[in-house]
Amino acid sequence: MRDYRIFDAHLHVIDPRFPLVPNGGYLPDPFTAEDYLERAGSIGVIGGAVVSGSFQAFDTSYLLDALKVLGPSFVGVAQLPVSVPDEEVLKLHEAGVRAVRFNLQRGGSETLENLERLAKRVYEISGWHAELYADSSRLVELEGTLARLPKVSIDHLGLSGAGFRALLGLAERGARVKATGFGRLDFEPKTAMREISAANPDALMFGTDLPSTRARRPFRNEDVQAVVEALGEDLARKALYDNAIAFYRPDKNYNR
Repeated sequence: MRDYRIFDAHLHVIDPRFPLVPNGGYLPDPFTAEDYLERAGSIGVIGGAVVSGSFQAFDTSYLLDALKVLGPSFVGVAQLPVSVPDEEVLKLHEAGVRAVRFNLQRGGSETLENLERLAKRVYEISGWHAELYADSSRLVELEGTLARLPKVSIDHLGLSGAGFRALLGLAERGARVKATGFGRLDFEPKTAMREISAANPDALMFGTDLPSTRARRPFRNEDVQAVVEALGEDLARKALYDNAIAFYRPDKNYNR
């Protein structure tokens, strides 16, 4: 497999030194920042986004520690309550956080009722975007809200084929879509990636989803090649690196 430059747009760090909250009785196994660096080194990742999971709720202590370990080519995605002070958002931004996550699939984040309010506020304060973990079947009901957000991304190709047309419409209007979690999908990802990229070449952002907690199958190195096979060399380079850098770190361009 050819060596590609990769910005991993979706990874998790699970460090038991920091607070963890059972979700539906489930607690993931440890997967520290050091574990991630060892695993991701096999595919040449040179940057990425650490995403807070349901089991981390509103804790950001683990995230700040992980960003220190991973280094300046990595950014963070936090789950925050709508009551978060402006000063805390600015502090997190200084530490490398660049987005707020709304986990509508498994919980642990702020509620749907406060999504628009919080997403707009953190954008005004620090230019952050909003990330949604939601089944695509919900995107029709959310379409009006999402259209009013200045910047938004959708996790895991929308998870199901039920709302794929709505996801495609959002991509056409500028939403980003994470080509992640292939082991979570109820459809074949290659065709979906081709359609999204055709609708908006800047939309797709590849991520490993490591350590793939609760996925039917975990990330495999071959998933990188699946992106190349689906999109071809030029569009794959955008999905594997360029699009995510432009979205998360428009001020940076990390080179080997």
